[in-house]
Amino acid sequence: MWVAPLRLDVRTLLSRTKNPFFQHAEADYFLAERNGAVVGRIAAIKNDAHANFHENERTVGFFGFLECVNDQALADALFAAAADWLRARGLTVMRGPASFSTNDECGLLVQGFDTPPTIMMPHNPAYYAELVERAGFVKAMDLLAYQGSGDAPPARLVEGAKKLAQRHKITLRPLDMGRFWEEVELVKKLYNGAWEKNWGFIPMTDAEMNHLAKQLKPVVVPDLVVFAEMDGEPIGFALTLPDYNQALKHNPSGRLFPFGLFKILWHKRKISRARTLTLGVVPKYRRTGADALLYEWTWRHGNAHGLFWCEASWLLETNHAIRNGMERMGFRPYKTYRMYDRLV
Repeated sequence: MWVAPLRLDVRTLLSRTKNPFFQHAEADYFLAERNGAVVGRIAAIKNDAHANFHENERTVGFFGFLECVNDQALADALFAAAADWLRARGLTVMRGPASFSTNDECGLLVQGFDTPPTIMMPHNPAYYAELVERAGFVKAMDLLAYQGSGDAPPARLVEGAKKLAQRHKITLRPLDMGRFWEEVELVKKLYNGAWEKNWGFIPMTDAEMNHLAKQLKPVVVPDLVVFAEMDGEPIGFALTLPDYNQALKHNPSGRLFPFGLFKILWHKRKISRARTLTLGVVPKYRRTGADALLYEWTWRHGNAHGLFWCEASWLLETNHAIRNGMERMGFRPYKTYRMYDRLV
């Protein structure tokens, strides 16, 4: 089920000069070798942005990019290497997997192995959970992926959205590609305002947001990036992408050249799935129904682009308000990703 990412993207992610994450963090990478063959890997991560934002977790470090053959002794050695590195920097807790933070791929898949991952979501063998838990890690938080499908949003959602729009004078509009970088500035404000109280949240810096926007610009569909406004003031937004993993799975090497790009472009035409990466409303406007309007817009415009299945991910297991909203629309949880903690 695993889908190979583009090697170019991974190389950029790991680069200490190209990835702005390293403006406020440091990391080291470890490989495990046996008889000359690489059989495991892990990254140890110190994220000052997390420490500064979460005052009560200033000594939490992270591990990520975990891959390992099914060998407990080997997994223990990888975790020991990461723990030693974190301990030397004054950190007392190792959390993960996060590659590199909650703004990137994170969580270990513990339920939902029989379906492929969507774009920018991880996937791993089932035995990884056993390796992690036998190494002394305990659950910190579950992250849920919801799925839903259909050729039209539920009628009650459409009617409810219309009434709310009229009552609160909320309007929606798509991303304006002609003002792309101005729109990115708006997303920065909304993103860091709407999610700041969430478990594990780390505000994205201007450099990080600009870096992500540059990567996503070639693949965004303007009317699947939607802003909600009230009296001209932006109050929320949603970002949905076609599930490019449906095309990337036909390029198992992860290389663009000599043939990878042609394979991806050919299969891109048949994408029928989507992933909603973010959908949020700033706290003071959360009882206006703006979220319902964003749901309805995304569903309707996704259908118009031939997208009839969508994953909403990820949602904190403790975020019952958003989970209830998803379930009222007929979405159901189908994958669980787990974040773990362990003393170093």
